[in-house]
Amino acid sequence: MAAPRARRINVPLRHLAVLCGVLLFVLLGTVTRIQVLDAGRLKENPHNQRPLFARFDRPRGEILLRDGTVVATGGAGEGEFRHRRVYPGGAVYAPVTGHLSRYGATGLERARDAVLSGTDSRVMVRSIMAATGAGATVGLTIDGKAQRAAYEALRATGRPGAAVAIDPATGAILAMASFPSYDPNLYTSFDVETLARADARLQADPARPLLNRAIQQNYPPGSVFKVITGAAALASGGYGPAETVSAPAAFLLPGTSVRLRNVRGSSCGDGEPPLAYAFKTSCNTPFAMIGVELGQEALREQAEAFGFNDGGLTVPMPVAESVYPAGMDPAQTAMSALGQFDDRVTPLMLAMISSAVANGGSLMRPHLVREIRLDDGTVIDETEPSQYRRALDAGDALRLAAMMVAVTQPGGTGTAAAIPGIEVAAKTGTAENAEGEADHAVFTGFAPAGSPRVAVGVVVEGGGSGGRVAAPVAKAITQAVLR
Repeated sequence: MAAPRARRINVPLRHLAVLCGVLLFVLLGTVTRIQVLDAGRLKENPHNQRPLFARFDRPRGEILLRDGTVVATGGAGEGEFRHRRVYPGGAVYAPVTGHLSRYGATGLERARDAVLSGTDSRVMVRSIMAATGAGATVGLTIDGKAQRAAYEALRATGRPGAAVAIDPATGAILAMASFPSYDPNLYTSFDVETLARADARLQADPARPLLNRAIQQNYPPGSVFKVITGAAALASGGYGPAETVSAPAAFLLPGTSVRLRNVRGSSCGDGEPPLAYAFKTSCNTPFAMIGVELGQEALREQAEAFGFNDGGLTVPMPVAESVYPAGMDPAQTAMSALGQFDDRVTPLMLAMISSAVANGGSLMRPHLVREIRLDDGTVIDETEPSQYRRALDAGDALRLAAMMVAVTQPGGTGTAAAIPGIEVAAKTGTAENAEGEADHAVFTGFAPAGSPRVAVGVVVEGGGSGGRVAAPVAKAITQAVLR
């Protein structure tokens, strides 16, 4: 009788054992999912502070300008935080470096966090072998003189704005300034209350100093977009710099009762000037009429050849999309040909437009990082210049460049960007803002025209005339690069 009773007792024990086995497998499966499958997601969760605090446990790589000047480095920490981030360049370089704090990272500190922190596999293996635990150094393309010239020139306008300078031959970003800016050292405190006060003040500032206007903000391009319209006109084969265009004092926008006028309300030249003259003096009516004739699809194709409507561009920080709109009627197309309606550009795109023209129609991919270097001097990554777009053919680029050179010569709208002894190519713009707001001053250009070394884009918010306000900013940057 004992055996049947034992078997009866063993039945619930077996059930319990099976249940425990199932629970064990569920537990192991859950642990595996959390530690393996969900590890990345949990690591990136903003509520998970462990990875952030770990950043301050080991030396972080430095950020250097192209001449070796340090703009982000390490310093002594405090308490549980062994290392602190220090930014010797302060506000001038904040749009480039961003900052690292207990709240997280911005700018290049975020975009290249893996190599700076040493968590990148290429850096980690070497640092383990060397027993340093240090991150890698990030070498930038930024030219210190150009960056400071851009920042100081923007500050001198007394208005918010941004400026970008690019080497047309390589796409290397030589300057990326935004004003007003902020001192990233304000974010390096480990004291929670001090950090919170600094952040609250900067976040509440109506001037938005934390905004990198060079790549995070887009603006109406105004007459600078006539470079795109001019390129489309040349590419169509129906226009040439010396060929006359219809340029009346007023143009009735198709399907409306609205008359578009030139800036001074007069005809452009004798009413039938050469295309190059209309471009030089920035007449509105001929370019509106060209836009209607070419149509929005031709203009969009040309704009996209320069990089418009690409929301995936990074430098390596993400760049706001420059927009050429779709679904327009003929009147809206006419306005878009002038850089109005819903056209939008970043200051980076303004520099890219000139960069493409300067480089024979080949637009190189813009980039900020020159190289990644380990503590022992080993270069583990180096940016190779590459073409981003073929914006226009070489012949049209030469013709368009000649038209842009005339803009900075007597009688043109960009004489304030002229540099004695150097041919400067340019296009100015006065971009209509929201109703009741002052127009933005816009500029794009490159120099020297015959052997370009720098292309520049500038926006001064509410600055009005691009030729009067933005052009001097571009001139200061150009001179700093060419010195």
